[in-house]
Amino acid sequence: MDIGEVAKRSGVPASALRYYEQKGLIASVGRHGLRRLFDPGVLERLALIALGQTAGFSLDEIAAMFGADGRPEIDRRALRTKARELDAMILRLSAMRDGLRHAAACPAPNHLECPRFRRLLGQAATDGRPRKTSKVP
Repeated sequence: MDIGEVAKRSGVPASALRYYEQKGLIASVGRHGLRRLFDPGVLERLALIALGQTAGFSLDEIAAMFGADGRPEIDRRALRTKARELDAMILRLSAMRDGLRHAAACPAPNHLECPRFRRLLGQAATDGRPRKTSKVP
């Protein structure tokens, strides 16, 4: 398959495919004129790369998950670590969502008069990330 067909079938722009090749994530098998050619197996590899990126792995981390022969050699410890990071992110985002919902419906005449909103402000000022707070009526 030429690079245009890979881009079309994978949804990955040709510029990204060239970058992935430069980073060693994928490899072309030749050229037809100026167009790179790829083995059809590149589509599965691109799907694995997309999955890794969606999970929050960097391209360098993803590259390290492929062996010298190009087959996946995924470090299960790295997966567990990333899962814990995602759990923490979910908690932070859930707290932010809950705070925004509360702020939108808060009966206080001014958000700065709301004790829960003030706690969220204080937490954001101390570490930049709101945390889950206890329910305030």
